[in-house]
Amino acid sequence: MSKVPKETKTKLHPRNKHRQRYDFKKLIEVCPELSSFVSKNKYGDESIDFFIPEAVKALNKALLKRYYNIDFWDIPEAFLCPPIPGRADYIHYVADLLAKSNNEKIPRGEKLKCLDIGVGANCIYPIIGRNEYGWSFIASDVDDKALESAQQIIDNNKSIANKVELRKQPKSRGIFNTIIGKDEYIDVTICNPPFHKSEAQAQAGTTRKLKNLKKSDDVKPSLNFGGKSNELWYDGGEEEFIRLMIEQSKGFASNCCWFTTLVSKEAHLKGIYRILKRREATKVETIEMGQGNKISRIVAWTFLTPKQRKVWSEIRWK
Repeated sequence: MSKVPKETKTKLHPRNKHRQRYDFKKLIEVCPELSSFVSKNKYGDESIDFFIPEAVKALNKALLKRYYNIDFWDIPEAFLCPPIPGRADYIHYVADLLAKSNNEKIPRGEKLKCLDIGVGANCIYPIIGRNEYGWSFIASDVDDKALESAQQIIDNNKSIANKVELRKQPKSRGIFNTIIGKDEYIDVTICNPPFHKSEAQAQAGTTRKLKNLKKSDDVKPSLNFGGKSNELWYDGGEEEFIRLMIEQSKGFASNCCWFTTLVSKEAHLKGIYRILKRREATKVETIEMGQGNKISRIVAWTFLTPKQRKVWSEIRWK
């Protein structure tokens, strides 16, 4: 049996394009601005300083151009700059989930419609889902500036132009309400919910993470990857946001095949399962994902019976 290369990030999904160590030479070829941030780390390997927001942003630009056909990508200052390998994992695991309802074959093409709740200024999930599987997207957000930025990314890239429809969520507690039409059908929903309960909690969490990374108490309590209020914190935190999501999903039980969300805290799972049982979800799946030392998970649920899911796939995905 062949050995896995030492540099391979085995915790990432097998189809994830970022399982190998970053090839900075090739990344700089497609994004020259990245070169000013690349240097040798203490192990003698080329890397960037992930504590510099501009460096992370340049790395993202390079990754998106090299692997996802994105020629233009930018986000306004203070908005969340996402780690692309982890975002790609979510899309790949959702593809596997859909395959289970489709005779183990991943549904591809723009007939499949994915709803991204909280697309943000970066538009990252539609970019990856469109380029990996050809899906079309509806993407919602409460923030006008985020939607303006996402629309600029869509308009300036042929690979996703006219394949992502942005919708403004006018209510902070709306989630699916006002976004999904009464007679509209969505194949799967995705969401990376805000997980802090307040700005103070978000700052404390980021400071703690930076201290662990730098192994030092001498860090500034700043959000080096950015993040606006609606991206990082919500009244009641992740638990309340997901509770609302589940409650509202019941009202669209026949409009959607699978609902999914990221869940950052394992302690929240018990309450999530309890609500799903009360709302009579017919099937619940929990999918673990690993990036480095961090473990997160996707919780997916449906209100359709196995027979209904089979009919759904035959009508919409063939």
